[in-house]
Amino acid sequence: MTFKLCLVCPFALSGAHPVAEHVGGIATALAGRGHRVTVLAPSSSTQALRAGRRRLRQLAGGDAEALTALAGEPLLVAVAPAVPVRQRGRRRGTGLPVAARANVALAVRDGGFDVVHAHEPLLPGMAAAALKYSPGLTAATFHSRIEHALPYPMRSATRERRAANIDSLSATSEQAAAVAGEVYPGDYLMIPPGIADVFAERPGAQGIVAEWTTEGRAVTRALVKLVATTPGLELTLLWRRRGLRPIRPYLPAPARGRVHALRPGDAAARADALAAAAVFVAMPEGDPDLAWEARAAGCAVVGPGSPEQPALGYGPDQPALAAAAAARALDDPALRRELVEQAGPGVAERRFGAVAHRIEDEYRRIAARRRPVRRVAPARTEILADLHMHTNHSPDCATDVEALLDHCIAEGLGAIAITDHNEVSGGLAAAAMDKPITVIVGEEVKTSQGEVIGLFLHERIERGMSMAQTIAAIQDQGGLVYMPHPFDRMHTIPDPQTLLRSLDDLDVFEVYNARLLFDSFNADALRFATKYNLIQAAGSDAHVLPGIGTALNRIPAFDGPEEFMMAMRQNVIERRPKSLLYLQSLKWMQQVSR
Repeated sequence: MTFKLCLVCPFALSGAHPVAEHVGGIATALAGRGHRVTVLAPSSSTQALRAGRRRLRQLAGGDAEALTALAGEPLLVAVAPAVPVRQRGRRRGTGLPVAARANVALAVRDGGFDVVHAHEPLLPGMAAAALKYSPGLTAATFHSRIEHALPYPMRSATRERRAANIDSLSATSEQAAAVAGEVYPGDYLMIPPGIADVFAERPGAQGIVAEWTTEGRAVTRALVKLVATTPGLELTLLWRRRGLRPIRPYLPAPARGRVHALRPGDAAARADALAAAAVFVAMPEGDPDLAWEARAAGCAVVGPGSPEQPALGYGPDQPALAAAAAARALDDPALRRELVEQAGPGVAERRFGAVAHRIEDEYRRIAARRRPVRRVAPARTEILADLHMHTNHSPDCATDVEALLDHCIAEGLGAIAITDHNEVSGGLAAAAMDKPITVIVGEEVKTSQGEVIGLFLHERIERGMSMAQTIAAIQDQGGLVYMPHPFDRMHTIPDPQTLLRSLDDLDVFEVYNARLLFDSFNADALRFATKYNLIQAAGSDAHVLPGIGTALNRIPAFDGPEEFMMAMRQNVIERRPKSLLYLQSLKWMQQVSR
């Protein structure tokens, strides 16, 4: 199974940013596995920006294949100029100019992608915009290990809406997952940063390469002393981090000319520097990705090791021990070979090909959630059905059951579902009356994780259970699971992870509820149902008689739950809205009089 993919990176791929290198390597590896991969990224190249705008104009003009990559190689589409990402300040939103945001929205909406994969969406920029506007399956990968990395305040409603748009959460480290989990809680797939094939062992390597950081000044001084006392030994200080330049160490006269500082511009330059050394010294709070690249280049690593990161270990307060361990590794080729072999499996699973394989499996997993489009039986006589309403058997409604049935018949409805709060007695009473209308006995159950409706029930279901337990109780009665107002943040609703876990058990998904205060809540529900090919429904959620019929389903006549499901596959939703203030005022007046 091949995919048409869109990878979104907030950093220019032409630079040496770790996230950009990861996205570029993953894109190339996925394209090599047969997928059509398009990368949306900013660029500082005028030529690339013009080419990107040309493709976007073609897409807007109706060319559905304008952003489709050729087989075997990724397609880079520059949709915005490369500018520093704003990481501080009070400004909310994607942090993109209006034109750039429109470009991202056009690309992800009309590009026809199977999966849109956004990298580092905590930062305001293209990745956050892609998650906001993508109508299809989405994945998000988080890279930052810095605590409190969210660069601007985010309202809880915005956070919930964004979380509901993400179908797969992944992180490149446990620290990154912990940082992202403060905003997007859930189960994170660990996908390590990829290692390019240019990092390979070369014969004749000698000398020491050390990560150059401000925090590792004591270790650096110890290594300089080792160079000063060891004739012919070369030390290269590798500087990869952005920000302030580390403090240059004092060089005694014997070490001068044999200590070098290097900031490589890309992965190939880092590979050349690492492959020329026999030993790499990692700092206590250094970059673990650089240490893995050193292992891939055949270096024996000296650093704060762990079972996951084989190395000659030393403590943060033991700089002299770090220099001694480096000297020991230089003098013992067998020890160096042992360390390199121990790191072999870890290096193999971090190669871009292996990482792309794991990402590909994740794409298949989330794609399997989508329900196949099924053929429907020939249509019968059409009726109008309102699938969500209440009677005086609900504590917040005063509508009499018989009066409700007579009103529905007068309004021309052919079927209704009575879904009282935590009670089926209203539906059972209506079904027992001899009226020319089909009555579905339902119950709107308040679970510990939000509300859910059971249709075609015959017994009451207790409130307060978990969502999974409540759904199981509905299915035990042969009922259907109907998810009401799933994104109405004015009600108790399931969180996105609960909704995704329950996806296979949902029979009907309410995409239009006439009582919602903000229509954006209905828009979110429609987007979710369309993404997964769920059966869509509408409900008035009426608590007063004038509210009945404000949301209707035009479906074939049915008899029983099986025919109801077949009928719902041909559903055409009709909106007949009324003033919500008027309906709510009537409800309050009836409650007071009651």
